[in-house]
Amino acid sequence: MTSARDTYEAFKARGLKLNMQRGQPSDADFDLSNGLLSILTDRDYRTPGGLDLRNYPGGVAGIPEARALFGRYLDLPPAQVIVWNNASLELQGHVLTWALLKGLPRSNGPWAAQRPKIIVTVPGYDRHFLLLETLGFELVTVPMQPDGPDLDAIERIAAEDASVKGVLFVPTYSNPGGETLSPDKAARLARLEAAAPDFTIFADDAYRVHHLFDDERDTAVNLVALCAAAGHPDRCFVFASTSKITFAGAGLGFLGSSEANVKALSAWLNAQSIGPNKIEQYRHVRFLEAYPGGLEGLMRDHARLIAPKFQAVYDTLERELGGSGLARWTTPRGGYFISLDTTLPVADRVVRLAEEAGVSLTPAGATYPGGRDPNNSNIRIAPTRPPLEEVGVAMQVVAACIRLASEEYRARQD
Repeated sequence: MTSARDTYEAFKARGLKLNMQRGQPSDADFDLSNGLLSILTDRDYRTPGGLDLRNYPGGVAGIPEARALFGRYLDLPPAQVIVWNNASLELQGHVLTWALLKGLPRSNGPWAAQRPKIIVTVPGYDRHFLLLETLGFELVTVPMQPDGPDLDAIERIAAEDASVKGVLFVPTYSNPGGETLSPDKAARLARLEAAAPDFTIFADDAYRVHHLFDDERDTAVNLVALCAAAGHPDRCFVFASTSKITFAGAGLGFLGSSEANVKALSAWLNAQSIGPNKIEQYRHVRFLEAYPGGLEGLMRDHARLIAPKFQAVYDTLERELGGSGLARWTTPRGGYFISLDTTLPVADRVVRLAEEAGVSLTPAGATYPGGRDPNNSNIRIAPTRPPLEEVGVAMQVVAACIRLASEEYRARQD
């Protein structure tokens, strides 16, 4: 029987150069939206409502057509939507920064004066951690579970500490595990009794429409509506973008919240900006409305490209590691990532071995604040960017690295 070392060395000798590190669309995904580049003509500088896209006026909340389009996306009225520039992370930064400086509409004062804390889920999204830590928030971690964040932990932490100002997480097809918030947990979040009167849900719904399989879909919850029904209408901000719908660096970020929150945030944005890129907004409106099947049709075309790559990961891991007891992994029905956990504390060694064999993975620990995974077990798998034929090879290498790293660890324990 071939040893784990021999299998690994055989892959290493192939001189591979494969990247499974970041959750980027492939060029084939981008090609689906190339029509964006030519959708407008030199006559398309006025919207149907008469707004001249070339001039300053237009409003900081976005053009009406874009607010209506992405209101339908979020299942909210246009008046509860702000459409901004190319990244939802930027909008998250704006809301959090203004909360620190001024407080939110329900606040008694600036959050910065209160040494604020934010609850985050682990494993989770490294850019959330970076944003919050850079702004000075103390992060309080709770586990992500198959049906969303650990609500028992969130309810306890929020009730005990008034400096806990909210929770930031991905509610649909989460990063990295692909879990989706259940209706029961969403309702509990909406009615949660918190020590902080301005406890806020920051829901980064980046993958709300990123289904992989038509016959098996998770259903996104409407946290803004649930909070309103529970008597906390200003409790929630939900963020999203077209970054993995059209172009990753040239899309639109948007948010939904209560009218009071939208009014307050619009006033703050008006103080620091004349407004977002109206031409880019109208370009997206025209393109998404003209695409066969609309936004839903575009996402089905993305799924046809992406789903086989996810399936290749599932199939390879099951074939190479199924029943071994060396690892477990999620099998999400949407989103952009798969969460893989080694049974033994060898994730950092697996990542190093894979790099030496020509497969680049997200750094071990990246899915935890400060890059420190207490169990040294979690690895985020990002299969969307490489061609399909490379995904299976890369995962064979990952499996070989897990076998070798686990064998090395056990040898050290003997």
